[in-house]
Amino acid sequence: MFKDLFQKKRKYATIPSERVGRGSLTGDGERPKREIPEGLMNKCAKCGIIQYSKELEKNLKVCPACGYHMRLNAMERIQMTLDEEGFEEFDSGMVSVDPLQFPGYGTKLEQQTMKSGLREAIITGQGTLMGIPVVVGVMSFDFFTGSMGSVVGEKITRAVEIATEKQLPLILFSTSGGARMQESILSLMQMAKTSAALARFNDAGGLYISVITDPTTGGVSASFASLGDINIAEPGAVFGFAGRIVIEQTIRQKLPDDFQTAEFNLAHGQLDLVTHRKELRSMLSRLLALHSVEGGH
Repeated sequence: MFKDLFQKKRKYATIPSERVGRGSLTGDGERPKREIPEGLMNKCAKCGIIQYSKELEKNLKVCPACGYHMRLNAMERIQMTLDEEGFEEFDSGMVSVDPLQFPGYGTKLEQQTMKSGLREAIITGQGTLMGIPVVVGVMSFDFFTGSMGSVVGEKITRAVEIATEKQLPLILFSTSGGARMQESILSLMQMAKTSAALARFNDAGGLYISVITDPTTGGVSASFASLGDINIAEPGAVFGFAGRIVIEQTIRQKLPDDFQTAEFNLAHGQLDLVTHRKELRSMLSRLLALHSVEGGH
């Protein structure tokens, strides 16, 4: 009896009852409520189609109906891109503190860790992509909207320096709402620090591929995300500095419907490629092979 009292209950999403005609099972003109286990279904944010979450994951979280590329967290991206074995994470114990004693920042950091399961907005490390050694940095929007604080900038800089030292190609996957205001100038200076590290990497002959995912805005878009030897974006990814509403209010003009999308940026020379998620791994592999030492880089 006591076991039943304390038994853990499963979480369910309830579909509201619907009015129906005569012959209803409930006898009051309503169908009974149906309960579906939480997380079993997923609704596309663009077209609204509802689909099984497992089927969506098999499709790399791309909506089969409209092609909308849903956001991935850092670990999902790493598992999707790199070979299964051999990933070595850098600086996993490096976490943000509250250097300016910004009200509530420390509590928010704890909440973000609990919510996302991550310790920061980026994971960096070394692995292989179809057998080719590579250094990667992968941002995650679900930790503080991927905002760039001092730790994010430091982890990227260290990853670039390791790639420089080991003469390995570098791939950075960006997604961000911009600089982390709770760290003020300590956050903004990461734009210059990461850019300087990439300049030294470039001087050493390194290959840097920047992959833009949705959304990439603010200080990240204005620094390392735009500095790739090759800049790639996923379809539909928003990529730009200031927000659409801010720009429209400033210039007092209506912007095109596709403004700041990957396709808009490609058409205006800001990107080199827009590549579907299903083709991204093979595209990166071809680019790495093309620029390898054996390929004459």
